[in-house]
Amino acid sequence: MPHCQNCDSFVTVDYARVFTPRGVDEPRVCPQCDDLIREGNDVRKARSSRGN
Repeated sequence: MPHCQNCDSFVTVDYARVFTPRGVDEPRVCPQCDDLIREGNDVRKARSSRGN
């Protein structure tokens, strides 16, 4: 099963398929990551808390 490369949380196969480029099995960040977010093709530090 895929895991987030940042926080090592479990992600579904469908999430990994949608949010990773072809040939990459595990996303760089996921919804559980408090410190990073996806922005276009990049990952950046979150500017504020996500309310978690």
